[in-house]
Amino acid sequence: MHPIDALIGVFSPERAVRRWRARQALKIAAAYEAAKPNRLRKNPGDNRSGDAVNDWDIVTLRGQARHLEQNHDFAFGILTTLTNNVVGPRGISVEFQPKTHAGEIDEGFAREMQAAFDEWAKRPETTRQFSWAKSQRLLALTWLRDGETLLRHLQGSIPGLTHRTTVPYSIELFEPDFLPVELNDPAKRIIQGVEKSAWGEERAYWLYDDHPGGNAPWKMRTRRHDAATMEHLKFVRRLHQTRGVSIFATVMNRINDIKDYEEAERVAARIAATMVGYIQKGSPDLYNPDDFDQEGRRLLDIRPGAIFDDLQPGETVGTIQSNRPSGLLTPFLETMQRMTAAGTMANFSTIARNYNGTYSSQRQELVEGWTNYETLSLEFCEEVVEPVVRRWVQMAVLGDTLRVPSRIDPATLMSLDFITPTMPWINPAHEAAADEILLENVLASPQQIIRRRGRNPYEVLDQVAAWQKEVNERQVTQPQKRAPAPAAQPKSD
Repeated sequence: MHPIDALIGVFSPERAVRRWRARQALKIAAAYEAAKPNRLRKNPGDNRSGDAVNDWDIVTLRGQARHLEQNHDFAFGILTTLTNNVVGPRGISVEFQPKTHAGEIDEGFAREMQAAFDEWAKRPETTRQFSWAKSQRLLALTWLRDGETLLRHLQGSIPGLTHRTTVPYSIELFEPDFLPVELNDPAKRIIQGVEKSAWGEERAYWLYDDHPGGNAPWKMRTRRHDAATMEHLKFVRRLHQTRGVSIFATVMNRINDIKDYEEAERVAARIAATMVGYIQKGSPDLYNPDDFDQEGRRLLDIRPGAIFDDLQPGETVGTIQSNRPSGLLTPFLETMQRMTAAGTMANFSTIARNYNGTYSSQRQELVEGWTNYETLSLEFCEEVVEPVVRRWVQMAVLGDTLRVPSRIDPATLMSLDFITPTMPWINPAHEAAADEILLENVLASPQQIIRRRGRNPYEVLDQVAAWQKEVNERQVTQPQKRAPAPAAQPKSD
């Protein structure tokens, strides 16, 4: 028993027993070493809610992420790599699959829907500056860099807005700055600018009319927008988290360290590249005052190929040697870049432009890293692309742009197939041979293989048919296929 407990037991045994039991309970609760802070390990923890953690930090992280993108090529490269692999250069495309009442895909009406959608996708957003593909890239970039982004559906007649096509539907894009983090009203269940129900469902968003970082932030006022007209894409890692956090949050200090270290090495290398010489003098009684100018400086004629023939007795010429840039620069940066890649879900080889390694190692990295890209791509498709396409189909039918034939089952108008970016090939010959084996053994369909390459199967068929027709009309002789090379015979003993 603890000496203090023994002393208390003399006057109050019951109280001493309670203290002893409480002390034993504390020992049991701290059975895990990680739960016992000590001098060497403080073991910090944070059991606050996701909203409490992000209350003000997300604004600071958002600003730092934008600063890194603007001023550090490495951060810019990470965001570009993620955007290219999550959305792709042409954006996430859609393939319409309306079916007849017999259950067959009506290719004719599918092409009609595709043509109408492609026309709308040329300039779908309110500013008329960006195509649908460019809008997707900007939304994905904002989502990853800032942690979240918003999109508003504008359907039907809107005062002051003219829809570009006959489909009465446009979209409006927002940066997260439009949604004030500091706006909280428990009476209205508003948390960080988002109005919620008692079950946590988003009911409305309170957005600024203009960007608060503009010329007149004091004139800003918020306006309520129903959640049914909004899409809120956010990068979250906690349940019940209202706002998103930048993907740079866990690696921001590391990226800043890389930037500062590179800058220090560049400065050191510039100094080392400038030749610095010195004259090691001899005994003081050998100096002649007449050899110096009026300000006490010695005049030396230094030029390329010069020979010093006027050194004083006892003097020698020396140069300051520098070991910059350091030989440890490359391995250190590679290690830091690998950790940064792990924290941002990007491939190290791509963001570091380091493609050293065997085919097997490169493919293993690509396969494992592509899971991260595909996860982000599917999330972006579910939260942004699919809702937009569904709204477009709805408004195209209501606006009489698409006249649904009687042979089409109306329930299948929303049958959509989205083509996300596909994993690139490392060795085209090996990949093509693998696809050929899958086709021969009926383990995959031609449509699957074409979609995996990021193309529309029906567009490929149309192009092939048009090409074959052109070849036949011009009577072009088809090249003969080469016979496969005979297998090598084993050598006899």
